[in-house]
Amino acid sequence: MRVQLWSYNYEPEPTGIGPVSKILAQGLVARGHDVLVVSAHPHYPERAWGTRIVPYRERRNGIPVIRLPLWIGRDSASQRLRQEFSFMLAQSCAVPLLPKPEILISASPSFPALLPAIANVRARQIPWILWLQDILPDGATTTGLVHEGPVLSTARWLERVAYSLADRIVVLSRSFTANLTSKAVPSHKIKLIYNPATRTPIVEPSFTGVEPSFASGCRVPLRVLSMGNIGFSQGLAPLVGALEQSSGADDAQIELVITGSGVAAADVAAQIVSDRVKMLGVVDDQRLEDELRRADIALVTQLYDGTDFNIPSKLMNFMAYGLPILAAVNPRGEVARIVREADAGWVVDSSNPGLFPAKLLELVRERQDIEPRGRAALSYALQHFTQDRFAEAFEQELLNVVAARKRS
Repeated sequence: MRVQLWSYNYEPEPTGIGPVSKILAQGLVARGHDVLVVSAHPHYPERAWGTRIVPYRERRNGIPVIRLPLWIGRDSASQRLRQEFSFMLAQSCAVPLLPKPEILISASPSFPALLPAIANVRARQIPWILWLQDILPDGATTTGLVHEGPVLSTARWLERVAYSLADRIVVLSRSFTANLTSKAVPSHKIKLIYNPATRTPIVEPSFTGVEPSFASGCRVPLRVLSMGNIGFSQGLAPLVGALEQSSGADDAQIELVITGSGVAAADVAAQIVSDRVKMLGVVDDQRLEDELRRADIALVTQLYDGTDFNIPSKLMNFMAYGLPILAAVNPRGEVARIVREADAGWVVDSSNPGLFPAKLLELVRERQDIEPRGRAALSYALQHFTQDRFAEAFEQELLNVVAARKRS
């Protein structure tokens, strides 16, 4: 089939939706489909690729990509909204010039970009799969990007229209399914497809490095790794602050390594007062591979105010590396459910930051619990988060949607 994938993010962006969209496009091409990607100029998680003011074409791994200009800015709510609306405008201008596909997949976010997608599928009668990576505008209100008023009312309207017109809504967690059904979205429209692990280990996890070595009298710290976007929704700053302020951590064998960047990186850095926490910024692929291989435990965090509006892709990657998960999240949310179901780690309530260093201190004393949780994480990832399984499931939905349209 001729497939268009509209994704605000795409490679070479190293984290978030970009790598997942790349895997989807490559997986569909490998299965014989003709894929055209329509994306924004690379910009996430930081402004590392300069600026382009006109659209351009490129090929990435043999896949044609149309890049649209973007007014990049994420330092404030107004800048983020401006960036989103600049993409919506660019996409609206591009729609009449794009070839008609047999099916359109559009990833959300960008949320305002749903408007040109809606106009396109209605005018051209194109089957449409809406691929939800965030529940918006729920996420925007949780992080303070928008507040009650005309903007939020318009966003709620756009959300309802999109759910009504989409032939299928692909979600990445059971909590997303519950959210949509609570909004009266018919269950037959919703399909759960977990995001895949976007990285695969160079070698099979060996589960070494879990037990400390005291050669030459040196302590080996419990090495905890956090990676990816450092945004407000991760709520990382108060957790780092709690670790730094914990009296028990002064003499403990703990080292927290943070890779990545984002709008809240400065807030996290401001909490660091010792060398037990290291911020490396955005690292290259080989350095990230090294950090993943050296880590004992992976840290996944989410701001918790009772709303479960996304699921971080780093969870899948950590589990694919056989890393047990320390999840500082909503204890009733999807991340917590997966960690518990897989027996792949430990869950602490992120609304109480003091629980985070307390759990680390407990794990320093009870390291024997780490290796079995890592093995369980890897086993679960091999069952649920492989790239082949992801592409196969998505292709089946494409076929189902197109077949249903032909019958109607």
